[in-house]
Amino acid sequence: MGSLQSTLLYLIILQTCKIAACWEEEWKSATATYVKDTEGSLITEGACGYGDLHKVDYEKYSTGLSTFLFSRGSTCGACYEIRCVDHILWCLQGSPSVVVTATDFCAPNYGLAADYGGWCNFPKEHFEMSEAAFAEIAKRKADIVPVQYRRVKCQRSGGLKFTVSGSYHFCQVLITNVGLDGEVVAVKVKGVITGWIPMARNWGQNWHCNVNLQRQPLSFEVTISSGKTVTSYNVAPANWQFGQTFEGKQF
Repeated sequence: MGSLQSTLLYLIILQTCKIAACWEEEWKSATATYVKDTEGSLITEGACGYGDLHKVDYEKYSTGLSTFLFSRGSTCGACYEIRCVDHILWCLQGSPSVVVTATDFCAPNYGLAADYGGWCNFPKEHFEMSEAAFAEIAKRKADIVPVQYRRVKCQRSGGLKFTVSGSYHFCQVLITNVGLDGEVVAVKVKGVITGWIPMARNWGQNWHCNVNLQRQPLSFEVTISSGKTVTSYNVAPANWQFGQTFEGKQF
């Protein structure tokens, strides 16, 4: 094979690799437990600020992250593929995997040993999964199971969702349904009478700025952890109201 053909083949493989998300990580070791659906907090609340997950397209396949993985909320929205391993009694046959979205924080309990109740203590890597997600990889009778995990691309339907809240003194936006990396690292907002205004992370994936942006269309510029940026122009009309959700472009 000539050098030109070799170069072309390399470029084709490289492009295919990008499309197939070769940035996906190697499998790492961790542990996992689950929260019963009847308790509901993981589905309807959560430290990432998403609220009712049924309303933001994340639904039942979600997880809380230990202190080490949560990283002060910066990983909210990230997607993880998880599989149960090395436990004949509790892991489902064939070690099937499930993809979940990070939506909550699993608080540490330093009054308990890391291997007995203090599963989310730093620097443990632990997933507190929704019951539906956990049942895809292990038996519900299990207390805690050994797992392997890796970051994967988030597959989303439709565009980014922007839910606007705040008051006359500030504007806050919750960003959901984020594809690719899933985790947002920077946000800017623009009205028709302003330039681009950087927003600060309030908590989870809620971002805010101390500017009154009412009675003007809103545009948003969102950057994810890989450095990719997407700009959604005039997604909210001039007569937008607090509490409304608008759809923009997707990565």
